[in-house]
Amino acid sequence: MGQFIAITAADGRSCPAYLAEPAGQPRGAVVVLQEIFGVNSHIRAVADGYAAAGYLAIAPATFDRVKSGVELGYTDADMQAGFALKLAVEALPAPGVLADIQAAIAEAARRSGGKVGIVGYCWGGLLTWRSACELQGLSAAVPYYGGGMTTPEEAARQPQCPVLAHFAEQDNWIPMDTVEAFRTAQPGVEVHSYDAHHGFNCDQRGASHPPSAALARERTLAFFAKHLG
Repeated sequence: MGQFIAITAADGRSCPAYLAEPAGQPRGAVVVLQEIFGVNSHIRAVADGYAAAGYLAIAPATFDRVKSGVELGYTDADMQAGFALKLAVEALPAPGVLADIQAAIAEAARRSGGKVGIVGYCWGGLLTWRSACELQGLSAAVPYYGGGMTTPEEAARQPQCPVLAHFAEQDNWIPMDTVEAFRTAQPGVEVHSYDAHHGFNCDQRGASHPPSAALARERTLAFFAKHLG
């Protein structure tokens, strides 16, 4: 089981983050970026899973600049609340939440003594992509069904580290034609798609698809082993 710690961004603002540590010496570190539901039990379990695989994992509370202590479920009401919080964070002046993610990367590097990767889901997938393009200290990035990252504006960004991207072929939020356009715009990004719906990695959602989640995790762990080892 992990614990919450405080990380401090360059502007001096403190942000809570969930820390999960491996049993032995970390083989590297992974920053885990939440969906629009906060650092809830699912995201903590994801971080615990990376710790079980040998990585030090840190999941910063990326809603904290607009609301602290957010932990939502997956009902329609929760989705509406999370989406409103996401819009509020996206409206912050630059660098906004990226400052907290940069702080998480620095903390992960300090605590692990190794290379740092980043993984994120849904909104966290979009932030993972932006982090790969804009932040310092990352050796690998893995966005899962990053909402918005296949728009022309986002696809025009240039990643500064290797990127592996997972998408869902039945995703109502991210049409496959935009995924193909992203693939064309980013030939250096390793793109995989799955016969599943948006959110397939989350076992607390109706869209959960264990076979796709298992395959995506296998690919992600191999990617991190290659670039963080």
